[in-house]
Amino acid sequence: MIKAPQLLADLTRLLKRLEEDLLRRIDEVTELKTSLQAEWQAARDADRTAETFETWVDQVITQAGVHWLLSCVFLRFIEDNKLVDRPWLGGTPESGNLALARDRHEAYFRANPLHSDREYLLASFREAGTLPGLHTFFDEGHNPVFRLGISGDAAMAVRQFWQQVDPNTGALAHDFTDPTWNTRFLGDLYQDLSEATRKRYALLQTPEFVEEFILDRTLTPAIREFGYRTASLIDPTCGSGHFLLGAFHRFVDEWQRAEPSRNRRDIAQKALDAVAGVDLNPFAVAISRFRLLVAALLASDVHKLSEAPDFRIHVAIGDSLLHGKRFGMTATEGMFESGQHYAGTGLAHAYASEDLTDVQRILGRQYHAVVGNPPYIVVRDAGLNAAYRARYASCHRQYSLGAPFTERFFDLALTGPSAGHSAGYVGLITTNSFMKREFGSKLIEEVLPRLDLSHIVDSSGAWIPGHNKDGTATVILFGQHRPPMAGNPVRTVMGIRSEPGTPEIPAQGLVWRAIVEHIDQAGSRVSSLALRTSRGTFCRHPWSIGGGGASGPARSQLRSAGEASMVERDRHTA
Repeated sequence: MIKAPQLLADLTRLLKRLEEDLLRRIDEVTELKTSLQAEWQAARDADRTAETFETWVDQVITQAGVHWLLSCVFLRFIEDNKLVDRPWLGGTPESGNLALARDRHEAYFRANPLHSDREYLLASFREAGTLPGLHTFFDEGHNPVFRLGISGDAAMAVRQFWQQVDPNTGALAHDFTDPTWNTRFLGDLYQDLSEATRKRYALLQTPEFVEEFILDRTLTPAIREFGYRTASLIDPTCGSGHFLLGAFHRFVDEWQRAEPSRNRRDIAQKALDAVAGVDLNPFAVAISRFRLLVAALLASDVHKLSEAPDFRIHVAIGDSLLHGKRFGMTATEGMFESGQHYAGTGLAHAYASEDLTDVQRILGRQYHAVVGNPPYIVVRDAGLNAAYRARYASCHRQYSLGAPFTERFFDLALTGPSAGHSAGYVGLITTNSFMKREFGSKLIEEVLPRLDLSHIVDSSGAWIPGHNKDGTATVILFGQHRPPMAGNPVRTVMGIRSEPGTPEIPAQGLVWRAIVEHIDQAGSRVSSLALRTSRGTFCRHPWSIGGGGASGPARSQLRSAGEASMVERDRHTA
């Protein structure tokens, strides 16, 4: 079984060695450094970055090191779970796979005596890439392992790492055998493998209970309204794919319930076709793709990759704020339509790891549900900061990325109402800093009043793993991409106090349960206080939804009266 904490700790140490090795290689191999400098200069010329080459290349090195490790993780997972017959790297000793992998390694060097383990690993990746579904991970045009090669000595250390055996037990140090094929451990690697990458991209997994809550209020009504055959979902900040996996399983369930006699492989592909994702972080996309592939294999009851369909997976590397089209009410006139780098389909520049055709296709349409957990950081790269500021009305002062992503989420939802269709549903968990700090005034006063915002949920008091640790206060927003509908309320769940302690099961925390149970109980007085105000309240900055929206004596009375942790306000249109 997978020991996720130990795997993360061991790979973190190995990554540092690979980063040091790659840095030396770039200094030693002239053509490699020249190629990277050309890529950096192209990004500078396209106004996509203002970083120095030295700063920019540090992250390129980390990404390459992570891809060397992840490529091996993918192989080890399919080896130990018997998705292939002949292993490349290792396998449990009792299965005989470890001996087979060593024999394969020896045979390779008998045929290629002048090669190193770098060439052996690359040959393994190429061979794996010929199997159905795996070419998306081992594409030589986009996987950096084929461009940024580690040294032969470092490659030997990587190969030997996967064959380590505990001398006391004879068991493999890292065994990926799992009868349920659970890939959740990849989310831990995504979030914590590289501290520098975690900070740069604000990597933070969305807990399953939050994901389910958001999908219940976006994808579920979208399927009900548009039908399981038509409905589609995108996560423009997909990370390691938690929302995508949740949506995939829901689509599979809908197809199986409605058409139980349909071929399971066909159902899996139809579910994959209904789900799309984009992320700026290349190894996040690799993880999302792999997790969706494994889920599709399970849904298809396929246990050998050689017998699998060549599943199409719609997840791409790119910048959702810069790539793709703009749509509907949140797009200002001329946005993305001018300048030599922009021609109606977003940014024409792509890094070597990005597939511009795929990302423009995915972001070139609207969806019936748009969900996600966008990054909350302030962009430090002056070039990127300016690029976002020029394209989004919500980018104001020292803005958090939560502001333009809120605008973009609504933008990607189907615009409505119009002849023949309603509007797409939007749900996201984001930082609540825009509600109080000056940078949020444009989002609140210029963007959101044009949209049908339906729910504002103060989740800052709930215990949400990862968010509470770094002090991030969050809010969950729901709505549809259409003008505010007359008579529709903006229902607001308002926090009075935080969780009294750390709940053993976060989904069962008092505050979170209050959110789930009372969000639709307008005027409920069971452990909550119902207030009514006009929609116009939410057209003015700042918002105040903490402390039950009360201040001074009123707030003290709420606390002293022992009111429950959440207060629901049913806010009606003016």
